[in-house]
Parts: sequence; C-alpha cells; structure tokens
Amino acid sequence: MSSHVYKQLELTGSSATGIEDAVEQALAKANETLHDMRWFEVTETRGHIEHGRIAHWQVTIKVGLSLD
Repeated sequence: MSSHVYKQLELTGSSATGIEDAVEQALAKANETLHDMRWFEVTETRGHIEHGRIAHWQVTIKVGLSLD
C-alpha cells in the first residue's frame, strides 16, 4: 500500500456565468503553475448583485496537491 501526502491551498475563482465556471476558472489558472492537483472542495460561494440580479459569482475552493 502506498501512502500519499497532500498540500492544501485556497483559491477564489470568479465568473459572470455561474458557480461551476468560477471553479473552472480558478483551477485553469492554478494549472498554469501548479502540478499534481488531485481534488477540490467548495468552501464558500458568494455573489454580487446589480439591479436586483446576479451579476457575478465568487467561489472559494480548497485544492489538494500531491507532494513529490
């Protein structure tokens, strides 16, 4: 059996489209400089309101990375 050690980091993605897109934006940007991302957990969801409608989403996630 192999053992795994992970590092967690927190990211906040944003999107005018929706929650899922905000998460994908955060992961895509992180993927430019990080490697071995294995999982994520949504920890917080917020939205910005303009004229009574949702204008923008912000989603904070924890990301687990495998350590070499």
